[in-house]
Amino acid sequence: MDEHLRAAIEEARLGLEEGGIPIGSAIVHGGRVIGRGRNRRVQSGSAVLHAEMDALERAGRQPASVYRECTLYTTLSPCAMCSGAILLYGIPRVVIGENRTFMGEEALLRSRGVDVRVLDDAECAEMMARFIRERPELWNEDIGR
Repeated sequence: MDEHLRAAIEEARLGLEEGGIPIGSAIVHGGRVIGRGRNRRVQSGSAVLHAEMDALERAGRQPASVYRECTLYTTLSPCAMCSGAILLYGIPRVVIGENRTFMGEEALLRSRGVDVRVLDDAECAEMMARFIRERPELWNEDIGR
Protein backbone atom coordinates (compact mmCIF):
# COMPACT_ATOMS: atom_id res chain seq x y z
CA MET A 1 0.00 0.00 0.00
CA ASP A 2 1.09 3.54 -0.73
CA GLU A 3 2.77 5.04 2.36
CA HIS A 4 0.90 8.32 1.92
CA LEU A 5 -2.49 6.62 1.82
CA ARG A 6 -1.34 4.71 4.93
CA ALA A 7 -0.81 8.08 6.67
CA ALA A 8 -4.37 9.10 5.76
CA ILE A 9 -5.74 5.77 7.05
CA GLU A 10 -3.85 6.23 10.32
CA GLU A 11 -5.50 9.63 10.71
CA ALA A 12 -8.94 8.11 10.00
CA ARG A 13 -8.37 5.45 12.67
CA LEU A 14 -7.29 8.09 15.19
CA GLY A 15 -10.45 10.04 14.47
CA LEU A 16 -12.58 6.96 15.06
CA GLU A 17 -10.79 6.26 18.35
CA GLU A 18 -11.55 9.84 19.42
CA GLY A 19 -15.27 9.32 18.76
CA GLY A 20 -15.24 11.10 15.42
CA ILE A 21 -15.86 10.21 11.79
CA PRO A 22 -13.15 7.95 10.32
CA ILE A 23 -11.90 9.99 7.39
CA GLY A 24 -8.22 10.91 7.06
CA SER A 25 -6.08 12.94 4.71
CA ALA A 26 -2.44 13.73 3.99
CA ILE A 27 -0.90 16.45 1.84
CA VAL A 28 2.36 15.50 0.17
CA HIS A 29 4.97 17.79 -1.35
CA GLY A 30 8.16 16.45 -2.87
CA GLY A 31 7.48 12.98 -1.50
CA ARG A 32 7.13 14.25 2.08
CA VAL A 33 3.93 14.63 4.11
CA ILE A 34 3.59 18.31 5.00
CA GLY A 35 0.15 18.05 6.59
CA ARG A 36 -1.95 15.25 8.04
CA GLY A 37 -5.52 15.57 9.22
CA ARG A 38 -8.70 13.82 10.18
CA ASN A 39 -12.35 14.72 10.36
CA ARG A 40 -12.58 16.58 13.69
CA ARG A 41 -16.11 17.94 13.50
CA VAL A 42 -17.19 15.95 16.56
CA GLN A 43 -13.99 16.37 18.58
CA SER A 44 -13.76 20.13 17.95
CA GLY A 45 -17.45 20.99 17.69
CA SER A 46 -16.64 22.34 14.23
CA ALA A 47 -18.94 22.78 11.26
CA VAL A 48 -16.10 22.63 8.70
CA LEU A 49 -13.21 20.55 10.02
CA HIS A 50 -13.25 17.71 7.49
CA ALA A 51 -10.07 15.65 7.05
CA GLU A 52 -8.86 17.56 4.00
CA MET A 53 -9.45 20.91 5.70
CA ASP A 54 -7.62 19.69 8.81
CA ALA A 55 -4.65 18.52 6.71
CA LEU A 56 -4.51 21.92 4.97
CA GLU A 57 -4.65 23.66 8.35
CA ARG A 58 -1.88 21.48 9.77
CA ALA A 59 0.30 22.02 6.70
CA GLY A 60 0.34 25.67 7.68
CA ARG A 61 0.50 28.62 5.40
CA GLN A 62 2.27 27.66 2.19
CA PRO A 63 3.14 29.67 -0.91
CA ALA A 64 0.98 29.00 -3.96
CA SER A 65 3.98 27.39 -5.65
CA VAL A 66 3.98 24.62 -3.02
CA TYR A 67 0.26 23.85 -3.35
CA ARG A 68 0.69 23.60 -7.14
CA GLU A 69 3.17 20.74 -6.58
CA CYS A 70 1.19 18.79 -3.96
CA THR A 71 -0.82 15.62 -3.97
CA LEU A 72 -3.69 15.34 -1.54
CA TYR A 73 -4.48 11.83 -0.27
CA THR A 74 -7.84 11.16 1.31
CA THR A 75 -9.54 8.01 2.50
CA LEU A 76 -12.91 9.09 1.08
CA SER A 77 -14.02 10.98 -2.03
CA PRO A 78 -13.94 14.70 -1.16
CA CYS A 79 -17.16 16.61 -0.58
CA ALA A 80 -18.04 19.92 -2.24
CA MET A 81 -16.39 21.99 0.51
CA CYS A 82 -13.11 20.07 0.42
CA SER A 83 -13.11 19.94 -3.37
CA GLY A 84 -13.51 23.71 -3.37
CA ALA A 85 -10.44 24.05 -1.15
CA ILE A 86 -8.48 21.75 -3.47
CA LEU A 87 -9.43 23.99 -6.40
CA LEU A 88 -8.85 27.22 -4.48
CA TYR A 89 -5.28 26.25 -3.60
CA GLY A 90 -4.54 24.72 -7.00
CA ILE A 91 -3.67 21.24 -5.76
CA PRO A 92 -3.19 19.30 -9.01
CA ARG A 93 -3.50 15.68 -7.84
CA VAL A 94 -5.91 13.87 -5.53
CA VAL A 95 -5.60 10.21 -4.57
CA ILE A 96 -8.81 8.78 -3.08
CA GLY A 97 -8.93 5.64 -0.96
CA GLU A 98 -12.52 4.82 -1.92
CA ASN A 99 -15.73 6.28 -3.32
CA ARG A 100 -18.14 3.37 -2.81
CA THR A 101 -19.64 4.71 0.42
CA PHE A 102 -19.72 8.35 -0.74
CA MET A 103 -19.18 9.89 -4.16
CA GLY A 104 -17.90 13.40 -3.73
CA GLU A 105 -17.12 16.03 -6.34
CA GLU A 106 -14.71 13.97 -8.44
CA ALA A 107 -16.33 15.08 -11.70
CA LEU A 108 -15.93 18.73 -10.73
CA LEU A 109 -12.27 18.21 -9.85
CA ARG A 110 -11.60 16.42 -13.13
CA SER A 111 -13.47 19.09 -15.11
CA ARG A 112 -11.11 21.67 -13.62
CA GLY A 113 -7.99 19.71 -14.59
CA VAL A 114 -7.24 17.92 -11.33
CA ASP A 115 -5.71 14.46 -11.77
CA VAL A 116 -8.03 12.27 -9.68
CA ARG A 117 -7.09 8.67 -8.92
CA VAL A 118 -9.41 6.30 -7.03
CA LEU A 119 -7.66 3.32 -5.44
CA ASP A 120 -10.81 1.45 -4.34
CA ASP A 121 -9.01 0.42 -1.17
CA ALA A 122 -10.90 -2.29 0.74
CA GLU A 123 -9.69 -1.10 4.15
CA CYS A 124 -10.97 2.43 3.55
CA ALA A 125 -14.32 1.16 2.23
CA GLU A 126 -14.89 -1.27 5.12
CA MET A 127 -14.01 1.34 7.75
CA MET A 128 -16.57 3.78 6.32
CA ALA A 129 -19.26 1.17 5.64
CA ARG A 130 -19.04 -0.07 9.23
CA PHE A 131 -19.16 3.50 10.58
CA ILE A 132 -22.19 4.40 8.44
CA ARG A 133 -24.01 1.27 9.65
CA GLU A 134 -23.18 1.92 13.30
CA ARG A 135 -23.56 5.72 13.39
CA PRO A 136 -25.93 6.77 10.58
CA GLU A 137 -27.11 9.87 12.44
CA LEU A 138 -23.57 11.19 12.81
CA TRP A 139 -22.71 10.37 9.20
CA ASN A 140 -25.85 12.10 7.91
CA GLU A 141 -25.06 15.17 10.01
CA ASP A 142 -21.54 15.32 8.57
CA ILE A 143 -22.69 15.29 4.95
CA GLY A 144 -25.57 17.69 5.61
CA ARG A 145 -28.56 15.38 5.39
